[in-house]
Amino acid sequence: MPEDLAVRGYRYVRHRAGDWVAEVGRLTMLLGDVGRFLAPGLRSFGLVVDQMKAIGVGSLWLVVVVSLFTGGVAAVQAAYQFSSVVPLKYIGSVILRSVIIELGPVLTALVVGGRVGASIAAELGTMKVTEQIDALRAMAINPVRYLVVPRVIAAIVMLPVVTVFADAIAIFGGYVVSITTIGVSTHTYVVGLKQFFYLKDLYSGLVKAVFFGGIIGTMGCFYGFVTEGGAEGVGLATTRAVVSSCVLVLISDYVLANVLLRFIFAS
Repeated sequence: MPEDLAVRGYRYVRHRAGDWVAEVGRLTMLLGDVGRFLAPGLRSFGLVVDQMKAIGVGSLWLVVVVSLFTGGVAAVQAAYQFSSVVPLKYIGSVILRSVIIELGPVLTALVVGGRVGASIAAELGTMKVTEQIDALRAMAINPVRYLVVPRVIAAIVMLPVVTVFADAIAIFGGYVVSITTIGVSTHTYVVGLKQFFYLKDLYSGLVKAVFFGGIIGTMGCFYGFVTEGGAEGVGLATTRAVVSSCVLVLISDYVLANVLLRFIFAS
C-alpha cells in the first residue's frame, strides 16, 4: 500500500509538472508573438482605443471606491502606529509615500486584474470554444495581432493612468479621515504631503503599473486562448486568469521593489 501511494504520488507530480512545462511553453510562444506584432498592432489604433475604454474607463468607478477607503485606512493605521512615536504632522507624508510607492499600484492592479482579467479570459475563451478564433485564421487574420496585441497595449497604457487616479483619490481619502477623525488640520496635512515628496517615488509606482498592466493583459489573453471544454472551460479559464494575474502581480511587485528602490531609484 505505501508503495502504491508513492507511485501514485510520483505519477501525479510528473503529470502536473508536465502540464506546467507545457503551459509555460505556450505562454512563451504567445509572448513571442505579442512581441513580433507589437509594432504593427500600434497601427490598429481603433482597436487599441476601444480596449483602453473597456480596461481604463470601465474600471475607474471601482478603483475610485477602493482607493478612497484605502486612503482612509492608511490614515487610521498611520495615526495608530505613529502617534506615540512621531508627530501627526508627518501623517500626510506617510500616506503619500505608502500610496504612490506601494498601495496605489498594487491595489489598482489587483482590482483591475480581477475585473479585466476575467473579462478578457471570458471573452476570448468564448470565442475559442465557439470556433470564432479558428474562423479568423481561416480568413488569414492573425488572432494574436487582432485580439491579443490591442488588449495588451491597452492594459500597459491604461494601468499607469488609472494608478494616478487611484493615488489622488487615496490621498484625498486619507485627507478626509485625517481632518474628520484624527484631528489633523488641512494645513498640517498639506505640509506633510510636500515635506517628503520625491518624484522618484511616483516614477517607481508608475513603472510598476506598466509591468502590472502587461501581466494582466497577457494572462487574460493567454488563458482565453487555451480554453477548452465549453462553458465549464470558460469558467475555469476565467478563474485561472484572475488567480495567475494576482499572484504574478504580487511576485513581480517584490522583484520590482528590490530593483527600483535599491538600484534604479536609490538615493
